[in-house]
Amino acid sequence: MRITYITNQRMPTEKAYGVQVSKMCEAFAYSGVSVILLVPFRKNKIKEAPFEYYDIKENFKFKKIWAPDFYFSGRSDKVAVVLKNFISAVIMSVWTFAEEADIFYSRDELVLFLLSFLKKPQKLVFEAHKFSNSRLFFYRRFKKKNFKIVVISRGLKEKFVEFGFKPENILIAHDGVDLEEFNISESKEDCREKLNLPQNKKIIGYVGQLRTMGMEKGIKSLIEAFKILRGEFPDVLLLIVGGSNVDMEYYRFFARETGLKDEVSFTGQRAHNEIPFYLKASDVLVMPFPDKPHYACYMSPLKMFEYMASGRPIIASDLPSIREVLNEGNSILVKPDDPEALAGGIKKTLENIALSDRVSQTAFENARGYTWGKRAAKIIRFIDTTRDNYEKRYVPQKLK
Repeated sequence: MRITYITNQRMPTEKAYGVQVSKMCEAFAYSGVSVILLVPFRKNKIKEAPFEYYDIKENFKFKKIWAPDFYFSGRSDKVAVVLKNFISAVIMSVWTFAEEADIFYSRDELVLFLLSFLKKPQKLVFEAHKFSNSRLFFYRRFKKKNFKIVVISRGLKEKFVEFGFKPENILIAHDGVDLEEFNISESKEDCREKLNLPQNKKIIGYVGQLRTMGMEKGIKSLIEAFKILRGEFPDVLLLIVGGSNVDMEYYRFFARETGLKDEVSFTGQRAHNEIPFYLKASDVLVMPFPDKPHYACYMSPLKMFEYMASGRPIIASDLPSIREVLNEGNSILVKPDDPEALAGGIKKTLENIALSDRVSQTAFENARGYTWGKRAAKIIRFIDTTRDNYEKRYVPQKLK
């Protein structure tokens, strides 16, 4: 089987989609599939090749297609983004005209919409990470053409079925993790020494993007919960890894207004290969997602699986999307948007070491079911229904 994976975005990127796309291409290739990752030209401050940046095996082809990259000043830059994304989608779609792949796979609605006029519908697969009312025009076309869809949560499948897609054409495939990458051998003390973090503190860790507008990820609730926690545990440190400079300054200001200063540490964006060390250096890992439709129903956050693989106890908002993977046996689930409840959950793990060890070990064992290799194999079985004896045709070389 030959898959052309089309991503109409900058690659490599510090954003989570870059990890997900690159890891899936690697996993598809490990499963015996020939893969080309197609991306448009974009100016990029990241100079490493994707294989180096994401620490993945060069077992698939990475093809960068020329496309104009331009910017407008001020608020007009949003117009530039829309224009250049449209142009690059057209250019990549035309480029694939002579491409003889068995499957054209993408997370980008516009690309697949254009390809639906050039390719047979059974060759097109859409991986959905959200349901957007602004994309209904594309969804109608996909439904008419009987597309196969891969979704990352049960809530997303229900939304597409409600829209009119056939349930049998939709596969739920939660995101995944590379166990070898995150189950590192270094001790907590070794990781702290490597990262210049204090050895005498209890570290509450959050890793991921921050965002301040619209899709805020519960960082305010986390900072407020941490202030409550400080009343009983003066030796704790809140470590926030990730986020743009603008986002960091916003939350630094909020922390100061809350009465916290040195107790909250912001690292900014870190290289992907450093993340396992930050996770292992922490005593507790937190996912304080707010109770908003996207977070509650549609997401399957990469950090959840990376947290699970790190062997550290997880405190997470009790949301339907989270409960598709986490439960009381492998984490501490707390009421969302409630700093008191969040602080209580963190306190429980700090005071009850036996509980922390038990949920951490269970989460790690559960993470074995969410590797990129197993996800890739599941998707291939779903999209390659015309072939018999999948296991004989596609013997994975290595399922990470």
